[in-house]
Amino acid sequence: MRRPVTLRLLAGLAATATTAAICVALTTPQASAAVGSATGFASSNGGTTGGSGGQTVRATSGTQIHAALCNRASSSTPIIIQVEGTINHGNTTKVSGSSCNTAADVIELKQISNITILGVGNGAVFDQIGIHIREASNIIIQNVTVRNVKKSGSPTSNGGDAIGMEANVRNVWVDHVTLEASGGESQGFDGLFDMKNNTQYVTLSYSILRNSGRGGLIGSSESDTSNGNVTFHHNLYENIDSRTPLLRGGIAHIFNNHFSRINESGINSRAGARAKVDNNYFQNSKDVLGTFYTDQAGYWQVSGNIFDNVTWSSRGGDTNPAGPNPTSNTSVSVPYSYRLDSASCVPSIVSQTAGANKGIRTSNGNCTPQSPTAGPTSPTPGPTSTTPPPTSNPTPTPSQPSGTNLSIGAGSDGSSKASGTSYGDVRDGNMNTAWSPSGATGQISIKWDSATAVSRINIREASGSAGNIRNWRVLNHDTGAVLASGTGAGVISFTRTSMRKVTFDITSSTGTPRVAEFETYAN
Repeated sequence: MRRPVTLRLLAGLAATATTAAICVALTTPQASAAVGSATGFASSNGGTTGGSGGQTVRATSGTQIHAALCNRASSSTPIIIQVEGTINHGNTTKVSGSSCNTAADVIELKQISNITILGVGNGAVFDQIGIHIREASNIIIQNVTVRNVKKSGSPTSNGGDAIGMEANVRNVWVDHVTLEASGGESQGFDGLFDMKNNTQYVTLSYSILRNSGRGGLIGSSESDTSNGNVTFHHNLYENIDSRTPLLRGGIAHIFNNHFSRINESGINSRAGARAKVDNNYFQNSKDVLGTFYTDQAGYWQVSGNIFDNVTWSSRGGDTNPAGPNPTSNTSVSVPYSYRLDSASCVPSIVSQTAGANKGIRTSNGNCTPQSPTAGPTSPTPGPTSTTPPPTSNPTPTPSQPSGTNLSIGAGSDGSSKASGTSYGDVRDGNMNTAWSPSGATGQISIKWDSATAVSRINIREASGSAGNIRNWRVLNHDTGAVLASGTGAGVISFTRTSMRKVTFDITSSTGTPRVAEFETYAN
């Protein structure tokens, strides 16, 4: 059983409720759905691009957010929703449509995909309104504040979670957000960032979580162990009783976070969970890592962390802290590249970059903040890299690669196919047949029965559709790593990689994409 806790909070986060009244629809497609690129586990499993390549719509109310979702051609049509102003119960109503499944008094991202919600202008505040992600995939939430969401009392929203995910959720990137409450469970609040019932491939980065009884969890009970593959980096957890986060099963990578005033327990790894805990700064806190409130053990790999004025309970019963001298009891590997800031600079770099309305600045990997225009906006590969870095914006060339086209005799599949087209059309050696996705974006893959080395592909567009493909990525489907990205079809080279499946991911187009041949070569 969960031990009762007494919340010690800074008093008085004000809850305002003002309704913005103007909505502007921007019908020009936007090349990027967010600032920067998804990092951590959200970059795996094909990556997280949100609404990249879709229509951009401005919203100043929750109803307008729902209307933007419902006005799309389908539930998977990409869209970027730029939000400004205060979203609250007074301006968030249910909107109906074939491409949405919304509800009043909560921002409902249910049974949909390819969505970006981006705070712009003077900022976006979701006041007492939670964001609920259910049966959804490829979602980005960036540069917003969500505050004072309650599960009891009045008003209530989203079960008391600021951001909650449940039921077969895949690929969510939450970045530069501020999630806060003004009390614990006894005051009607629940978790700030919760994942339940088969939620996978999530990253929370450069964000602030504060003044709450519960930071968040992965898994709703000891039997809900279908969740995992979650990254937490460069976040501030401040004045929180517990769950920073609570892990039940699965893998979590927790690096370069600042934990301050964790009052009861912090990273709670249990029910077989495995946490990779690297270069974090724990300060003025209690029991920041271990297995608590259960006899079902979890595990951790620790390195480079700083414990500054951290107190530890004695072990016994259902209290099993990792300290006072935490050591690893498992090993954890991750399938993506990342670079660690020194733990000693984490409080400084996090204070300059984390949270909404800070210019979406990031660390350059050397403890120095950078703006989005100053360079890459995601960690760059360093000594801990396990994946070769992607080739950035290669220039496709018309020259035919030498050697055998490995696609002939291989298999193929994809994300969707338009009427009259087939996945097999891209590997039949016939320029008169072609595959098209069911919309403006989609994925097509070549696959083999065993690992095959590939260093070059040739995307040949069908007659009459040359130039329709604009932005794309090449993915190692086995690991989710991005091998290359760029614009326009043609010959694409990247670091020679052995894999069983390679994917060409079209993220934007100027017309219906039509791929006649997806050729693959070893050299």
